[in-house]
Amino acid sequence: MSFDGASNALRHGIGAVLISPEGNHYPLTARLNFFCTNNIAEYEACIMGLRAAIERNIEILEVYGDSALVVYQIRGEWEVRDPKLIKYSDLVAELIKEFKEITFHYFPREENQLADALATLASMFKASRETEIMPLQMSIYEVPAHCFSIEKEPDGQPWFHDILEYIKNQKYPRQANEKDKRIIRRMAAGFVLDGDILYKRGKDQVLLRCVDAVEARKILEDVHERI
Repeated sequence: MSFDGASNALRHGIGAVLISPEGNHYPLTARLNFFCTNNIAEYEACIMGLRAAIERNIEILEVYGDSALVVYQIRGEWEVRDPKLIKYSDLVAELIKEFKEITFHYFPREENQLADALATLASMFKASRETEIMPLQMSIYEVPAHCFSIEKEPDGQPWFHDILEYIKNQKYPRQANEKDKRIIRRMAAGFVLDGDILYKRGKDQVLLRCVDAVEARKILEDVHERI
């Protein structure tokens, strides 16, 4: 579990992320509608994450935070001198008893990006008590959105037909003017032809096979069946 607190001119927000051994992420975020210091926000974030772990019956937990003060106070290496933090420290000590094994680690803020982003979001986003916000879902896109457009062109040919014809036969479409031809030549430089199969060269030099609508749908159906 990682946690973080954020404070700005508007409000205070807290964020925590539970990560399973399989790599699944469970984000948590909350807005603090009361006055608090940065250290209080950090404790609030830690407590929110610990309570979420307890609710999920997690028995072994590694906790990471980018607040050296909070982490080392919880570990007992630093004394809690601020009166406002004593009750927080005592509460964390009680929550720790719910785990069979729990460890606390300090790591730099740049390695705590997701929890930091959640805390910042909560501190800046204005929402009423009646507002219901569904959990965040994060996707990773490896290619631009237009690459998922697999429909045929109006002439019935696949989207890469003109590029394939130029690379394979040095031919242009009949209606192509000089500007169209220059565009086709420039685009063709990013493709590779291997036999009859055309590949798009990615920025990392990975070759992506170009397929038409029928073949693309078949691939998607095969993947869906495997899942």
